[in-house]
Amino acid sequence: MNHSLTLLINIIAMLGLVYILYYMQRKHVTFGTRVMVGLVLGIFFGAALQSIFGGSSPIIKQSNSWFDVIGTGYVRLLKMIVMPLIIVSITAAITNLKDGKILGRVGGLIIGILLFTTAIAAVVGVGSSLAFHLTADTLQVGEAELGATKKVEGKLTDFQAKPVQQQLIEIIPTNPFYAFTGQGSADTLSVVFFSTLVGLAVLGIKKAKPESAEFFVKAVNTANDIVMKLVDFVLLLTPYGVLALMTKFISTSNYAEIYKLIQFVIASYVALIIMFIVHLFILFVMGFNPLTYVKKVIPALLFAFTSRTSAGTMPLTIDTMINKLGVPSGYANLSASFGVSIGQNGCAGIYPAMLAIMVAPTVGINPLELGFLIKLVIVVAIGSFGIAGVGGGATFAALIVLSTMGLPVGIVGLLIAIEPLIDMGRTALNVSGAMIAGVATSRLMNEIDRNIYIQDSNKEI
Repeated sequence: MNHSLTLLINIIAMLGLVYILYYMQRKHVTFGTRVMVGLVLGIFFGAALQSIFGGSSPIIKQSNSWFDVIGTGYVRLLKMIVMPLIIVSITAAITNLKDGKILGRVGGLIIGILLFTTAIAAVVGVGSSLAFHLTADTLQVGEAELGATKKVEGKLTDFQAKPVQQQLIEIIPTNPFYAFTGQGSADTLSVVFFSTLVGLAVLGIKKAKPESAEFFVKAVNTANDIVMKLVDFVLLLTPYGVLALMTKFISTSNYAEIYKLIQFVIASYVALIIMFIVHLFILFVMGFNPLTYVKKVIPALLFAFTSRTSAGTMPLTIDTMINKLGVPSGYANLSASFGVSIGQNGCAGIYPAMLAIMVAPTVGINPLELGFLIKLVIVVAIGSFGIAGVGGGATFAALIVLSTMGLPVGIVGLLIAIEPLIDMGRTALNVSGAMIAGVATSRLMNEIDRNIYIQDSNKEI
């Protein structure tokens, strides 16, 4: 068949699937159902393309370049609204506080819960590696893996050139307007820092200059309303984005490489599932129905799964916490913002711990030694600060842990073939961890709206 005609047929097929989702939207099918259908359609369509043309076929690449208009375009729209969302939401939340002192307790609780769950995730990762008897000795090395290993070692050199204290300093922006562009790995925290200072400044002038404070608060609240409406507009496209992203992933996956490392894939997902169950147990202990949580967060987790970006999922994460879980706006924004850079349960918890256990025997270290295990869990938790919430964050988390533990980092490159597959599950767990931190903090501060949490909410977006 003519190459151009084949490409046109693929594009028309994708548009047909898009129309199915649009028809469901017009018939008021629930948002979560539409997202799930988009995921399933993407899996089947991607599998069909791969079986017909092959994952490395030029027609697949060209087709996906057109599908990217929907998939990558949607991710870019989400990233576009992340910074405005953080700025106005956090500023509005702080300026509406009656007592500014509560902010420190809220922030401290959120960070504490994120680090606590990351430490648990490290223990789960250790247990999974030991249960599956994973070892770096069994990994097969090819040209791609060797090339990836060299790149990883180069990243380690770059990372070691910037010590932890320097990374902490860089959270303070010298130019907040540059931080708003989101070009640096610490920019999310920088914007949170700046927005917090602005909010505190407004609280500081409420008595001395009430008119100025009132004017600013009204302006920020208005901006917050507008940005949240913009978020609703963008989230409307979630099922279509999931469809295109999943189609691309499935159609280009190298199943032979995945099969070669299938034991590590299975061990990783067992650990991820166990940690998600831990999240549900935390909710149960705090008096919330875990099944209600699962039902309400599925759309956000599915998008995180397909997009592999915690930062890009932030608008959906925040919207879910506020409108489906009853978390106050300020708490939701802080936990989502911190969650993309601190205490990522999947990328910065489970993954580095698993790799450390696998590589330890190659340098004569007994991975079952209690001292080694305690040190590993502590290093994983502390090292989870500052991991960028985008694709590749797990690589840096692994570099931090392995280099701090005195272990070789080459194993990170050896797993390059299956990195996208396991990164999908890790990102979904990261987002769940951020939402758990928001819900738990709201519960401890007695600020959560239980009526929103328990109601059968199927907000039409």
